[in-house]
Amino acid sequence: MSAVEAAKKYFDAWNRRSPDAIVAAIEAGGTYEDPMTGGPLSGSAIARYAAGLFEAFPDVSFEVISAAETGPNTVAAEWLMRGTNTGSRQGAPPTGKSVALPGADFITIRGDKLASVKGYFDAAEIPRQLGMQVVVQPTSLGPIQFGTSVYLALGRRTRPGAFSITSLRVRSEDEANKVRDYSRRIYQQLSGTKGFISAVTGRAGSHMFTVAAWETPDDPAQVRGGAHQEAMDAFWGPGFTHGGVTSIWTPHRINALWVRCTVCDRMSVTHGEGSTCSAGHALPDPPPYW
Repeated sequence: MSAVEAAKKYFDAWNRRSPDAIVAAIEAGGTYEDPMTGGPLSGSAIARYAAGLFEAFPDVSFEVISAAETGPNTVAAEWLMRGTNTGSRQGAPPTGKSVALPGADFITIRGDKLASVKGYFDAAEIPRQLGMQVVVQPTSLGPIQFGTSVYLALGRRTRPGAFSITSLRVRSEDEANKVRDYSRRIYQQLSGTKGFISAVTGRAGSHMFTVAAWETPDDPAQVRGGAHQEAMDAFWGPGFTHGGVTSIWTPHRINALWVRCTVCDRMSVTHGEGSTCSAGHALPDPPPYW
């Protein structure tokens, strides 16, 4: 078997969407890495990585544009990956959108198997095609950690009577993805919960948190079942997160809610629908408290 034939057998395994066949095409101790793996993978780690791709894109395929030997036992292969995002991807719900990702693999062959595969592609391209934001920022600067957040608001402008805070510390991306999955499902519960106003979920480094606004301190107790209970069971069980805390906070003081008059261009205190500025002009709808 030539080096190019061994490489094509490897791509055939990807096109069959078989994690076991992919691993079988690579020698024992052989490695695979690309911009998303965080370093070389081997054995069962390759299988898990491939399975995650197949879950997100069940119809994924790789078209080999060209493959040629570049030296003794080495192959360079240009490919185009296509697929439709009908499954969960890193904890995010499916978008139903199709993607086309160009890339290249540089492969070392030993005998009839692959000794190493190094893949190169634009890691931000798939999120862009799926309609996701690609945030470029440092991980940390001194004591400051950077991250991202999600805001759930249902248009309720009720003055909050309490805030619930959940704060967790994760130890890996796998744990972070698991927390995101729980959060996504809990958000679905929150939308129909009496007294719920809005919530912000965020992550900065290993810190993941949710701050939710409620009408009364008793309202958060309504979400203790369903996905929230599953998350609590996972927290109290083995192998999930470093630790964390939950709490309910009541306001010590909430100042007046201000909104800018579209006529005067000055800030005015709003008391809700029908409020006017000091000059008597009708004020626009105010922003929510949280």
